[in-house]
Amino acid sequence: MIYPKILKELKNLADPAVAEHSQRFFKTGPGEYGEGDVFLGIRVPVLRQVAKQYGDLKLSDIQKLLRSPYHEVRSTVVIILVNQYAKAADDVQREKVYQFYIKNFKCINNWDLVDVSSHKIVGRHLYNRDRKILYKWAQSEHLWTRRIAIISTMWFISKNDYSDSLKLSKILLNDEHDLIHKAVGWVLREVGKKDRGLLEKFLKKYHTKMPRTMLRYAIEKLPETRRQQYIRGTI
Repeated sequence: MIYPKILKELKNLADPAVAEHSQRFFKTGPGEYGEGDVFLGIRVPVLRQVAKQYGDLKLSDIQKLLRSPYHEVRSTVVIILVNQYAKAADDVQREKVYQFYIKNFKCINNWDLVDVSSHKIVGRHLYNRDRKILYKWAQSEHLWTRRIAIISTMWFISKNDYSDSLKLSKILLNDEHDLIHKAVGWVLREVGKKDRGLLEKFLKKYHTKMPRTMLRYAIEKLPETRRQQYIRGTI
């Protein structure tokens, strides 16, 4: 009975004005990346509070809620999954959460859902494991799977491990989608915040091949004079 209870609680928190803004912000119109997504109009801090109340939610109930047409319902249970992985008592439970997450990539279907969860579940799980699967995902036809692949490496970056971030960035240099350009640029920027020399080594080799959005994100934290050199191609 937990499933309908959570659904009812979230619907009661709905705000039509916030929902209207979210529909535009997350590009839900015809042909846009979030086409068809439906919003209740609930802000993330509120969703986090709801998620805390249902931290022990069974995966069977999470599965049902992940299939909801409402974005905030999916967002809430994704946050629950992140919390469950972090609080898992052992590797067996962590493996269950990880396997459940990767089997439901099609439900992790907008950039905010990816960005709040992939590094904290996938990246964290693969940190001391084989990471080859990330390279397969980086070549997927599914936009969000590709974003999961690169954003997952944010966990590695937090541990001063940059190799996969750079290798996957190279693979995704010519990706067709702006949301991948932003994701790769964001990851490169985070590498640069930890090791500027390593970022610049990558940029000197690839900055002329990078989409402008990717480049601008990657150089965001560099000194202004250096940023302008990359933008103008005078390196």
